[in-house]
Amino acid sequence: MVSEGRKPKITIILADDHPLVIEGLRGLLSHEPDMEVVATVTSGEALLDELQYTRPDLVVLDVHMQDGDGFWCLEEIRRQGLPVKVVMLSAAADGSALQGAWERQADGYALKTDPPRQTIATIRNVANGQLVFPRVMRQTINGADVRGKLVGRLTERERDVLRLLSEGQTNAQIAERLCVQESTAKFHVQNILQKLGASNRTEAAQVYFRETQER
Repeated sequence: MVSEGRKPKITIILADDHPLVIEGLRGLLSHEPDMEVVATVTSGEALLDELQYTRPDLVVLDVHMQDGDGFWCLEEIRRQGLPVKVVMLSAAADGSALQGAWERQADGYALKTDPPRQTIATIRNVANGQLVFPRVMRQTINGADVRGKLVGRLTERERDVLRLLSEGQTNAQIAERLCVQESTAKFHVQNILQKLGASNRTEAAQVYFRETQER
């Protein structure tokens, strides 16, 4: 149970096919009072199976997994609409890998060579709703006219939520329309605001109307 006045811990699954990396991350996070590793897996298939009955706040997912790369697993997570944030983990700051993580809707990107405190900060910031990518990727994103492309980063379910949000529906009404829990609708709305760079529902609706009118 969570003590009164204390925030619940950030629950995390670690997915990497190198036991040394798993144990290193687990040890690192064990010292953080606001974080808890609830499971570890060594393959993408195992992660997807685990996510069927364990619903963590966040997954740290290795880009390269033994049964297919982590991007395939990330795509499956998004395709299935699983309400979990994903930080991709890589051994190198490869440009194509960074781009792949962004296009497949990762929430963050961390390097195995990053200082431990930076990795912890990345996980915590992503859990709190931020998009966290290396500076080189942010410069690429910020230097391009991506405002009109951000809607394309939404999953099909998130686009459904955005459409209903733009009609003035509350989270409870959206949940009823889509036959999901209100907490799931809230999770989708938070992700939508984050991905669109909107600070509130009104700004998100403005992006939606502008995008649909331009088609």
